[in-house]
Amino acid sequence: MECFICKKHRGELQTDGVSIYEDDFVYVGHIDNNGKPGYLGHLMIDLKRHAPTLGDLNQEEAAAFGRIMARVSKALMVTEGAEHIYSLVSGNSVPHLHMHIVPRYPGTPEQYWGPMSVREWSDAPIGGNREVVELCERVRSYLENNDAQ
Repeated sequence: MECFICKKHRGELQTDGVSIYEDDFVYVGHIDNNGKPGYLGHLMIDLKRHAPTLGDLNQEEAAAFGRIMARVSKALMVTEGAEHIYSLVSGNSVPHLHMHIVPRYPGTPEQYWGPMSVREWSDAPIGGNREVVELCERVRSYLENNDAQ
């Protein structure tokens, strides 16, 4: 089976939202919800080179990955009001390195704390593609205007 992330990077798949950031090593966008409403702010950092795990990063890729993790997390805190950022690499279903960046918003009850639990809260911010695009544009604008923290 061909890699979903590689196909996305070649432009063979349409995914939710718009590009937030891209350089020679990484791509950042919103998680794809197959056209259904989803948890707003759940971003993905993809390594552009097809490699399965964090342990496969070379030094340049590791530096780029670390920098964008910090910058995107800060952007979600500033533009979306996130009070905490979860990050996780699973790799169970797609063997191409990608990191989930998941914000937790103020007021989220403690029983919903966790990168995959926050979306289960009845008041979690859920939106369709229009809201996802708007969020992507706010985060991208923040990154463009605050290029080196």
